[in-house]
Amino acid sequence: MKLSGLAGLGIIGTIITCVACFTPLAVVLLGVIGLAGWAGYLDYILFPLLVVFAGLLVIGLVRHRSDAGKLKGES
Repeated sequence: MKLSGLAGLGIIGTIITCVACFTPLAVVLLGVIGLAGWAGYLDYILFPLLVVFAGLLVIGLVRHRSDAGKLKGES
C-alpha cells in the first residue's frame, strides 16, 4: 500500500517531532549551538507542531482511503 505524499509527510514529521519532544535531544542541540536559553520555550513550539503533523497524517490517510474506494468503484 503506497501512501500519498501528505500522509508520508505527516508520518515523518510526527516521528521527528516526537523524538524532539520526548528526549533531551532538542535541549542538547540548542546548547551546542549556543541557544540553550530558548529551551524553556520548546513546549510552545513542539507540541503544536506535533498536532499539526498528526493532523496532516490523518488527512492524508483519509484522502488515501477515499481515493482507494473510488478506484474500487465504491461511493
